[in-house]
Amino acid sequence: MTDDHDHLAGSRLDVTRIEPFGAAVRAPEPGAHVRDVPVETLRALVREHRLVLLRGFDNFAGPQELSAYCERWGELSVWPFGTVLELVEQERPADHIFDHSYMPMHWDGMYREQVPEFQVFQCVRAPGAGNGGETTFSHTTAVLEHTDPATVAQWSAVTGTYHRAMEFYDSVTVSPLVAAHPGHGAQVIRYNEPTAAEDSGFVNHPDLQFSGLPDDALAEVHRSLRAALYDPAHLYAHTWQTGDLVIADNYTLLHGRNAFTSGAPRHLRRVQVLGTPPLDNPGLVR
Repeated sequence: MTDDHDHLAGSRLDVTRIEPFGAAVRAPEPGAHVRDVPVETLRALVREHRLVLLRGFDNFAGPQELSAYCERWGELSVWPFGTVLELVEQERPADHIFDHSYMPMHWDGMYREQVPEFQVFQCVRAPGAGNGGETTFSHTTAVLEHTDPATVAQWSAVTGTYHRAMEFYDSVTVSPLVAAHPGHGAQVIRYNEPTAAEDSGFVNHPDLQFSGLPDDALAEVHRSLRAALYDPAHLYAHTWQTGDLVIADNYTLLHGRNAFTSGAPRHLRRVQVLGTPPLDNPGLVR
């Protein structure tokens, strides 16, 4: 793979492809730190492969170190809790992000004033073999490229209206299912996958409404879209190892989470990096 990337020429980085998309960068020697890898090298890899995994590197001891590193990537999203979200199961979660349940496909920043370009995930502690908790990513440009034009036209006729109230916001956003990437203009999918209303184990269901087609056609849109998003040709489910750092393209990918064993020691940290210039959320209503 190195031969295809002039910006890696002469480096000792071990870069391999991830299937069906993404690139893995492995530490060249014991003691190498994530900070040793030039940000511009990683940025170019993420923009080409949509996701980069750094594995085997020394990592950040705490959230402040992670945040300081991410500032080298650009301006950070600031939340009421700061810049670093601690993703860990809570005993009595008020929202599914702090539960052990699955998380449906969505894009980060959909309920915020600005949509981040990059997500940075640090695995503080992996859930352990057989406990689930994989973070799922779907390459929406690939989905659109591999889907027949008639189906894409049907998806393009649909608009989603999403309302979600939780500790950090109470917001409504409206977005067509098929939109343009804010950088290069290629088509991407912006979709918050519905959950079954009767799924009583799912904490804090969002209010999702879809318009543009009759109800029977909307049902087919959800069916065909889910099938395409979760097709192995488009879906990467990342099995976490302690110390992993994953950087993902939030403009192109949708992401979610597989359920994990309650009580498993799954602990991730997440930081969101805004684009240059920052992308004002085009669909935010309130």
